[in-house]
Amino acid sequence: MIRALNRCVAGLVAVVFLAARPVPVLGSPAQATLLADASYAGVLKERIRGAKRRIICAFYLFKATDRKGNLPAGIAQDLAQARARGVEVTVILEGEDSVGRDNRAAAGFLARKGVRVVFPRGRRTTHAKAVVIDDRFVMIGSHNLSHAALSRNRELSVLLDAPPLAAQVTRYLEGIR
Repeated sequence: MIRALNRCVAGLVAVVFLAARPVPVLGSPAQATLLADASYAGVLKERIRGAKRRIICAFYLFKATDRKGNLPAGIAQDLAQARARGVEVTVILEGEDSVGRDNRAAAGFLARKGVRVVFPRGRRTTHAKAVVIDDRFVMIGSHNLSHAALSRNRELSVLLDAPPLAAQVTRYLEGIR
């Protein structure tokens, strides 16, 4: 009886493991760059400034302030400048909880500059932190757009040069409504 129970549990664990396995997303190897701690902001700004066609991103928190040297405010400016030069820019932000007020302030600035801002409906929290630029570059990880996250916190993200992954992340982000 115990052996039969052990085999049953082992079979169940195998089924759960197989169902939980990640689905391969890359058709070819990706060029990856680790973005630890404060290195994220400079790379994000550089990629936004170099964007030619499209930027789509999602953040749980986008806390731009009027304080001198505020890194998220600089990123908001870069997104607005990208839009002004003809880049399609979409920013997806969480609208509820304690971050909603900060996000709405950033959204107001961005929307006035022609950036499309989306606050998803429904009860699901948008906790993703992802950027796709020109259907090629993907930045994904733990960084929110707050001055602390971009300058002091222990954060870890990655920049991938991977068009197949960019397409999948874009589809995912476009599905957040």
